[in-house]
Amino acid sequence: MKKILITGANSYIGTSFEQWLEQWPNMYTVDTIDMRDDNWKEKVFSQYDVVFHVAGIAHIKEKKENRDIYYRVNRDLAYEVTKKAKSEGVKQYVFLSSMSVYGMNTGIITKDITPAPKSNYGKSKLQAEELIMPLEDDCFKISIVRPPMVYGKGCKGNYAKLAKSAISIPAFPDINNKRSMIFIDFLCDFIKQLIDDQSRGLFFPQNDEYVCTSEMVSLIAEAHGKKLFMTKLFNPLLHLLKIDIVQKIFGDLVYEKSMSDYSDRHQVYNLEMTIRLTEK
Repeated sequence: MKKILITGANSYIGTSFEQWLEQWPNMYTVDTIDMRDDNWKEKVFSQYDVVFHVAGIAHIKEKKENRDIYYRVNRDLAYEVTKKAKSEGVKQYVFLSSMSVYGMNTGIITKDITPAPKSNYGKSKLQAEELIMPLEDDCFKISIVRPPMVYGKGCKGNYAKLAKSAISIPAFPDINNKRSMIFIDFLCDFIKQLIDDQSRGLFFPQNDEYVCTSEMVSLIAEAHGKKLFMTKLFNPLLHLLKIDIVQKIFGDLVYEKSMSDYSDRHQVYNLEMTIRLTEK
């Protein structure tokens, strides 16, 4: 029986992971703790085998006024939790980072690419990694997970915005791009594997296949019984536009597939099924 503490109550990924492990009630016990005040410092970590740190600031518009909160929460809090976990004898620490540490809107990310974040979110996550990793030793294993965009039922962020568009507009650009994404169930199963194997290092989980934004939006509309008209009319203009939001939606941004070759487990759902599970 492995005892797991999720630091970050009510987070989407943390809650999903806790629910995922309910399939194996005799193998795992899971507790969550709220990190919004300092009460977490009184929590006894020594009773846990694993700390899964998901607390963080994301999905809010970055402004000069909220810059500091990214570093207080995503960097400083993560570091304090890691030190406490190590000092109290926790065996494994799993840190939820992000693809944003690379600072790229388009391109292919390989193992040789050095992270160069542009946003406060990406910078704070990378700085947290840099503080955390030196704490690792043979008795305290650290797994850092850099997922791409996560989607699933109840998710927030860019997927939710695209889903809203899919059911409210009559037409959408038909562009054949490639994006690394990961369905929430696949991410939860991946984290479970890391814990089962007591893995350490950097990890880049993603769907088996890259996702085309236009195909995904069409499938979302279809899941709601709507026929979305796909058009190439605006493609020349979209290819010319270099603004971030257009590149984030229609550009190519992927992890090289060899980076995600963690196990021989095959993801049982294709894109269409994951969209149906998300939208049902």
